[in-house]
Amino acid sequence: MRVTLSSLPAEPGRENEDFAAAGSGAAVLLDGAGVAGAETGCKHGVAWFSATLGGLLLGIITAHPAQPLAACLADAISAVRSLHEDSCDLAYRASPTSTVVAVRASEGTLEYLVLGDSSLLLADRDGATTALTDQRLDDVGKRLRGSVDALPTGSPEHAVALAEYRDALTGLRNRPGGFWIAGPDPQAAEHALTGTVSLDSLASVSLLSDGATRLVDRFELSSWQETLAVLGSSGPDELIRRVREAEAGDPHGRRWPRGKAYDDATALHWEL
Repeated sequence: MRVTLSSLPAEPGRENEDFAAAGSGAAVLLDGAGVAGAETGCKHGVAWFSATLGGLLLGIITAHPAQPLAACLADAISAVRSLHEDSCDLAYRASPTSTVVAVRASEGTLEYLVLGDSSLLLADRDGATTALTDQRLDDVGKRLRGSVDALPTGSPEHAVALAEYRDALTGLRNRPGGFWIAGPDPQAAEHALTGTVSLDSLASVSLLSDGATRLVDRFELSSWQETLAVLGSSGPDELIRRVREAEAGDPHGRRWPRGKAYDDATALHWEL
């Protein structure tokens, strides 16, 4: 397998809460999340949670090829929980969470799992491109974030509105009518989007955090097909460079309202 990978924190010197890795016939990408400016109840932090969950998940996926990906994710969440439930408050509202994208190739089939607002980009050999994203988080966010988008990103008023928005969002996490994401409860894995695709039909598979998909789904400066072309010709580094260039051109979120002026960005491109 030929995999190229790039990941950058939102700003130099800041901890990167994204995680991505590939193993034998498998790959994972996670985008960790907490509540900005709030205590998480976890002494380890969001970056530790996403990296630990991602590493364990990749290991389980490759060690147990017959086990469904949702079951692998549930086992990984349980394993992470056992590592810190005695030292951290996992019932805390702002306990660390993470999106998850996972793929595994075996016996002519690509299995996939998507939970949260990271994306999976499938490129067919006939030139078609399919983007798979769990829209439930975005759908809930659109109902709640009107006051956030009306204010300049980074302003004191924006920070207050953003904190209120994220608090309301947390109240809808992992419950019916809200959205589902990997956290302390392994049952969240049951709500992931899963499926299979014939390997013979695919040219490449790309795993993208929402910080890397902003050109398409936030800024509307690119299409999924154009994103795939950049990944195939110039690689993940160039895709993230273009995201950073667009972010720098609108630092106060007036053209593109958003919670963060810059976001952790990660892209993993796997040519089959």
